[in-house]
Amino acid sequence: MDSHRRDLPLRRAGIGCLLLASFAVGTDDFVVAGVLPEISAGLRVSEAAAGQLVTVFSITYAPAAPVIAVLTARLPRRALFTAATAVFALANAAAALAPDYPVLMACRVLAALAAAAITPAAFAIAAATAPEGRTGRAVGTVAAGLTLALALGVPLGTWLGGAYGWRSTFVFVAVLACAVLAAAPVLLPPLPGAEPVGAGGRLRLLARPPVLLGAVGTVIGATGGLMTYTYIAPIARELSGADTAGLAVMIAVLGAAGAVGTVLGGRATDRWGADRALLATLAGQVAATAALAVIGLLGGGGVPLPVTAAVFACWGLAGWAFNPPMNTRSLRLAGPAGTEAVALNTSALYVGIALGGAVGGAAVAGYGGTGVAVAATAIGLAAIVLMAVSVARHPSAPEAAHAPAGRPAAPAAEPERPN
Repeated sequence: MDSHRRDLPLRRAGIGCLLLASFAVGTDDFVVAGVLPEISAGLRVSEAAAGQLVTVFSITYAPAAPVIAVLTARLPRRALFTAATAVFALANAAAALAPDYPVLMACRVLAALAAAAITPAAFAIAAATAPEGRTGRAVGTVAAGLTLALALGVPLGTWLGGAYGWRSTFVFVAVLACAVLAAAPVLLPPLPGAEPVGAGGRLRLLARPPVLLGAVGTVIGATGGLMTYTYIAPIARELSGADTAGLAVMIAVLGAAGAVGTVLGGRATDRWGADRALLATLAGQVAATAALAVIGLLGGGGVPLPVTAAVFACWGLAGWAFNPPMNTRSLRLAGPAGTEAVALNTSALYVGIALGGAVGGAAVAGYGGTGVAVAATAIGLAAIVLMAVSVARHPSAPEAAHAPAGRPAAPAAEPERPN
């Protein structure tokens, strides 16, 4: 017990290292949107062409994540994580030095491939090294890095790009990755690779109905949920007449609420179980979206901005709390293919984001911001029904019965601290 307690600070520091990795990946993914004018002017391309640097990251990441996870399943986890982080750092350093648009595009593809290996490995390592009974909190902490990237990393990277040129933005991300690279060998344990199931066996595990239903549920949930975030500007403008300054404050509040939500989602996963926490967080997100639709339909455009911001904060809290139980459930349902299941689920998230942008675009064109909220609510209700069916037919095993591959033999459980 004493050695276990002494080991806890190192485990927590390791989780912090994984959080920094997800922060770097999230910043790299989203920050380019903030420096499009600078890239356009610097490389003498249109802003539309510069915008494809954002698109190529997502369309590379989505199909690559599960494929890379299957191909690298037998590799030791720390070695895989460290190697992918090194490639990610080099890709961003090369992007900062890119002489022209094609080279920068190639660097974005390379960074996305590395990120597709980093994020699933980070979640799997967090689950494997978490103290017994705290898997959800560990996964939630790593997921918080993605939310913090929106709230802190993207604004800071955008400011650097405006003050020192767009190349400094990629230097910023490369420095973050180098910090992870320096810390990982010290803070992360040398976990083994997955059990020798073979690529075919892993694909069969991923093709099982519980895993596929979860991925489909993530696609539908992300389509409805992230649609609301993508079109936050027209929604806020239509409901409350928000100007640029008001929108900036609302996005900051949303980011802070999302960071808190990931932590609370992890705690709910440990306290209630992944299945109950999953349904509760998804229901909370859909309820907040429905509230936006109602005040849009009934408010006549005169809803006070703080009210709209408060509803969006509730949306961010519940929406980002969805991540820890969903990934924890994927890890437990897929058994030896847990990392690959998380990768598949992450790919499903990106597919949902793309679909949300397309469907939301049609809704906002035809019915304005309120139309987006109504469409997102309908899609969210469909996601709840699908997830409820999935949970009822395929409940995930409790942690003790289905620990992630690579977890060290657990000593006597640490006494639960009050929350």
